[in-house]
Amino acid sequence: MEVGGLPVELWQLILSYLCLPDLGRCTLVCRAWYELILSLDKTRWRQLCLGCLKHRHPNWPNKPGVEPWSWREAFKQHYLASKTWTKNTQDLESSNCLSLFRRRKGQRRLCVGAGGEFGSLRAALAAASPYDRIVLLPGVHEEQGEVLLKVPVEVVGQGKLGDVALLASIDQHCPTARLCNMVFMPARFTSVLYKTTSGYVQFDNCNFESGQLQIHAPGTCQVKFCTFRQSSIHLRSVALCVLENCEFTGSENASVTVEGCPSSDRNWACKHLAVLAKSCAASMQEPDAAGCPVAKQDGWGESLLGPVRTCEIVVGEEQSSFLSAAGAQALLGSAQEDIEFRENLPAVKEEESALDSNSSDSDSHSDDEEDAQAAYKLPYQAHSLSHTLADVTHSRLQSNRLHALQRDLKLKSLQQELQQDKEAQSLANSLQGCIIRQCLFRDGKGGIFIYSRGQAKLEESIFRDLTYAVRCIQNSKVIMLRNDIHHCKASGIFLRLSAGGLIADNNIHSNCEAGVDIRKGANPLVLCNKIHSGLRSGIVVVGNGKGIIRSNQIYGNKEAGIYILYNGNPAVSGNHIFQGLAAGIAVNENGRGQITGNIICENQWGGADIRHGGDPVLRNNLISCGYSDGVVVGERGKGLIEGNTIYGNKGCGVWMMSSSLPHLINNQISHNSIYGVAVFCCKDNTGDYPPSQGGSESFQEEREGAGGENDPDSEEEYPAARHPISVALVELNSINHNGAAGLHIKSSEALNIIANVIHANRDGGVAVLQSSQLTRIADNSISCNSRGGVLIEAECQVELRGNGIYDNSSHGIISKGEGVIAENDIIGNHRCGLQLLQAADMKVTKNRIQSFRDYGIALFDEAKGLVQENLIFQGRSKKSILRPMSNAEDCVIQNNMLLAFKKRFDMECMLINPPARPHIEGGAPGSCMADGGQMVSSITTRVDGGCHNHGSIFCTIL
Repeated sequence: MEVGGLPVELWQLILSYLCLPDLGRCTLVCRAWYELILSLDKTRWRQLCLGCLKHRHPNWPNKPGVEPWSWREAFKQHYLASKTWTKNTQDLESSNCLSLFRRRKGQRRLCVGAGGEFGSLRAALAAASPYDRIVLLPGVHEEQGEVLLKVPVEVVGQGKLGDVALLASIDQHCPTARLCNMVFMPARFTSVLYKTTSGYVQFDNCNFESGQLQIHAPGTCQVKFCTFRQSSIHLRSVALCVLENCEFTGSENASVTVEGCPSSDRNWACKHLAVLAKSCAASMQEPDAAGCPVAKQDGWGESLLGPVRTCEIVVGEEQSSFLSAAGAQALLGSAQEDIEFRENLPAVKEEESALDSNSSDSDSHSDDEEDAQAAYKLPYQAHSLSHTLADVTHSRLQSNRLHALQRDLKLKSLQQELQQDKEAQSLANSLQGCIIRQCLFRDGKGGIFIYSRGQAKLEESIFRDLTYAVRCIQNSKVIMLRNDIHHCKASGIFLRLSAGGLIADNNIHSNCEAGVDIRKGANPLVLCNKIHSGLRSGIVVVGNGKGIIRSNQIYGNKEAGIYILYNGNPAVSGNHIFQGLAAGIAVNENGRGQITGNIICENQWGGADIRHGGDPVLRNNLISCGYSDGVVVGERGKGLIEGNTIYGNKGCGVWMMSSSLPHLINNQISHNSIYGVAVFCCKDNTGDYPPSQGGSESFQEEREGAGGENDPDSEEEYPAARHPISVALVELNSINHNGAAGLHIKSSEALNIIANVIHANRDGGVAVLQSSQLTRIADNSISCNSRGGVLIEAECQVELRGNGIYDNSSHGIISKGEGVIAENDIIGNHRCGLQLLQAADMKVTKNRIQSFRDYGIALFDEAKGLVQENLIFQGRSKKSILRPMSNAEDCVIQNNMLLAFKKRFDMECMLINPPARPHIEGGAPGSCMADGGQMVSSITTRVDGGCHNHGSIFCTIL
């Protein structure tokens, strides 16, 4: 009959009454009938699949409510399971006579139990021929001694699962066997339910109660749709085995133990299992963003200097963003103000105490004051750091830089990672050891334990409410893809003793300890995971642990997103670490690590927190929008902090203790709510981590073995160009548009501040409030700050040399302390160029000083020292250019040159030879060019007694 003779819906109704053999025959009629049979997938095929007592739901146990992509294909796999266990037996190497074991049309069916032919399984096995089917009738079947399985047979329980219980210990000595639809319980004399040392065994739709399966190489197994209650599987040196759609509950130890290196001695079934594993492997595809609590949008959208950038995050059922609405508006408003800041620089509004009353120039600005100031303004812009200054004064350049940074740090997918990393690709495609797919491990002590060079591959499984999910030690290897690991009482994944492998695209959350714990030489690849909502840290790297941690989303953890200590030395790159309740990345107790190219934002504590000997390389990260400081370098912290963008944090950009020794170089530190860089000498107890950060897993072993002499690789990954420093060093940074002073210093140790651009901060440029040892401030550009350029309080020791201090809204330099002010350009500031107050004792030599409205140099109170060989340009004021008001007898003022300009051309020639400071070796092209095109030799100022032993640092860096 032609298909077109009836409506399709009617055909489907008619065909839905056919049995399985008739459906098979109909597919052979023609293509139209074949397509009709396929169209019955959600009706007749679904009915056949769910109606068989020996078959479970295809997505059991993890997703029993989710329909498979094809019910017909699921039914086909169930049906073929009873056929494929005999496949390839002709390839057995033992004897040609085994070809007799092939299935025969007259396969016998032997019944055991009440009303059957045999009273016991042992008797049926004695009478069975190869590949016979032994059917256990409903009831309890108990064997008193160990049962030997010497011929290939199929043992099947009749009825629904649970009707047949077998109390026995079976030892397989045949090449292959299949057991289906039974409940296995241990015999009185042993807990071993089943073991094989050479053959292949297949378990389908079975329950295992309070016992153990033992599979030893060259034996192997396939276990599908089985339940293990307080039971486990022990695999020893197995070349390849497959566990699919199984449920493990209530284990007292590990549910699956994998011991020993996969054997090279493979039996006939390994080839079959490899084909099966490849055919069933889920394709590596992008996860559905709507189905998991992760970022729906990895891009960052627009820059903060344009439309507010947001990255929507779904955590649980709520939607939030990296930048809250109120915070975004505040930052946007701040950014818009900064765009106009340079054009409309506000005058200092507060009273300047008695000092201002002493100044005779207290009149308000006249209407034409800006024009008059322009006439007296010296051209200082062409100094060696002018190219950096140009970037921070143009909002469009800042916006473009943030756009480029966000684009470069976009989170990579697992597909992209595997394409670029051949090692990861090889691990993801490997098929060795134990393959565990779509299983459920719950309510027990352990999930998977791999040791002594064992190997396991875990895919799309769920681990929940366990003590630990996976424990991998002793040079073993674990490959974990697309698993869900949560609510473990300890760490989710634990690797130690040189373990390795690939942990990729997993959802690891809500664990009581770390999501991933890496210790004692373990060196895994951790890629593209979601690690979140942990009660402690997301990832812990301890005790010489290593690893590559890349392209993960780590968020919402109660402690640090990544915590590195006791010589832990991972490579951390390309991750998004956000919304943590503590630090983004914490490096403590001599921890190290290469931390590069990460986005670290909206964490409650510092974006990066370095303390107690922590010595990482923190490079090219975006650290933004934190609720505290961007980078914290606490007591005895060290490290190279280079090339980072530290932006929009509610605390300081960088917070340092004076007892620390960081090297802070070439960072963009801007738009933070308090100081750009703050240095304090007080002990930071309030910021310390709890002493038990590591949780119940004690760090005592790592603490005892943390010395550098115990780690032969302690220096292997440090950059060759990195030299140890003996004084904290802040150099080549751009510190701009912060809410308070650019640099705030209360230090009890020496400090070097070299070649930074400190621009347009909401308070002064540099404030030195305490400095019991020498603070060197050299070759910096300090400009356009809302108050003074540099403030030095009483009893502070400071050396100011080679700086350009320009156009600040109050005085250029105010000093109440002691030290040296030499070879600086102090030009265009709105009040005095230099004020010496109280008991200041400074040596002021060879500076070029100009003030528009006030005195070039003013001395008050008991200020003393030496003021000589300075070049002082007259501003608009017609009063004395130099105003000595001090009563101190030992204040020497001599050999200073005072200049008044008659023509505009005279002013333009004043900052030519030498050119405007600062002078930096390798500065911007053209920075040392005279107006007439003649090259002027650059004068490079070095700090005497600096922290580098072999010449200028700028030769090395630039």
